[in-house]
Amino acid sequence: MNWKTKTGVSRTAVSGVQETRESLRRGESSAVDHVQSVLAAIAEHDPGLGAFVAVADDRVLAEAEAADRSIRELGPAAWSQRPLLGVTVSVKDLIQTQDLPTARGSLLANRRAAVDAPAVARLRAAGAIVIGKTTTSEYGWCGSSGSRVAPATRNPWNLDRSAGGSSGGAAVAVAAGLCSAALGTDGAGSIRIPASFCGVVGFKPSFGRVPYVPAGADRLAHLGPLTRSVRDARELTALMSGAHPDDPGSGFVAAPGRRAPLRIGWIEFPGTSAEVRRVTENAWPVLVALGHRVERIEVPFPDPHAALIDILAAADAAGTAPEDEQWCDPRRLAAVHYGRTVSGVAVLRAEETRMALRITMRSVMERFDVLAMPTVPLEPFDVDAIGPPWAADPADLLWIAWSSATYPFNMTGQPALSLPVGLTAAGLPVGLQLVGPFAGDDLVLSVAAAAEAMLGPLAVAVDRVVTG
Repeated sequence: MNWKTKTGVSRTAVSGVQETRESLRRGESSAVDHVQSVLAAIAEHDPGLGAFVAVADDRVLAEAEAADRSIRELGPAAWSQRPLLGVTVSVKDLIQTQDLPTARGSLLANRRAAVDAPAVARLRAAGAIVIGKTTTSEYGWCGSSGSRVAPATRNPWNLDRSAGGSSGGAAVAVAAGLCSAALGTDGAGSIRIPASFCGVVGFKPSFGRVPYVPAGADRLAHLGPLTRSVRDARELTALMSGAHPDDPGSGFVAAPGRRAPLRIGWIEFPGTSAEVRRVTENAWPVLVALGHRVERIEVPFPDPHAALIDILAAADAAGTAPEDEQWCDPRRLAAVHYGRTVSGVAVLRAEETRMALRITMRSVMERFDVLAMPTVPLEPFDVDAIGPPWAADPADLLWIAWSSATYPFNMTGQPALSLPVGLTAAGLPVGLQLVGPFAGDDLVLSVAAAAEAMLGPLAVAVDRVVTG
């Protein structure tokens, strides 16, 4: 399927997980064909997009050949134990892999062991073929994807706009058809922001559902999928889930699902643009048609941005020695320098803010089953910026303040999903965020899947020909 952005860049889309597997099952394609088409698409189109910082070598063709042998020998049974057999996935450059370099978006040496992170190992065990590592900002510090290692990742809908971040490369790889699915991380919105900007599904599971190794002391980072459909996101999340001894916060019992009618609280955060409001509110009648009761509510908590910045900056400072600053992204150093001034008292107060937010949200989720809101209140900003003009100077410590609907749910650990629901007048995607109670991952995924089915072309707008 060919499409063209407003800037005139065209490509051939690689199908999502379900479609790729069905094609392999029916013999319409082989795993080798799939991998070769992905590598060809990356070689042709990624130079103009910047989604990848490393691409797999010919060893992935040997993996594909082995997958094809299994399919020939076992037929449909080949997928019974390995449901991703022959399907390509990409991995964000923050996540360790054994056979591809992990630079973490930094010129500083990565001294972590070159072994697969648990989530990567589980995807490989399910038969997935890791096709490459995707671009991130240095250590994932901001909501864009540029660093000293690689230029900013460009939005495939308009190459002058940002793809978001810090999982921007992952979102572009999926949106531009350069892999069937992608693995990202989310510490303040890093999966959901680029998913919204690029028109794909991005899911942040409940904290601890997917093990994050090495675990971060800030307890903000989640690991989850970026995909072309909610169904794919559900499948990859299930395959990656479960406790791991190297992540003491991993593993929990999922909450039971609920049936319609659900109580949905609709929130609009300050600064939401008229275009984003118009597009996301198209989803309101869809939720009502599904039998849910939708009620507009005020933002139910004070903005925790100041507390978040103290936690993030302190963590950045703890991980950056003064003698290493010459190698760092100069923009990130503003956070590092501030972090060195954050006292233990300030960190404790930030933790008190986090605790109060969790208590508040527990009460809110007793009144509502799910919350709905624009994922990001604005359209994608300039490709080289870290935020809109008012938040583009790192020294102002506002590098994530513009995404006030995403980071609160990192502080609470709740599951949150960005679902593409339409295009602005400028032809840029907009995401609707659905948030559930802690451990209510299946509830969020079910609501999103039903809405996606009713939205039809809006939910898969990236597949349409955008000619301008």
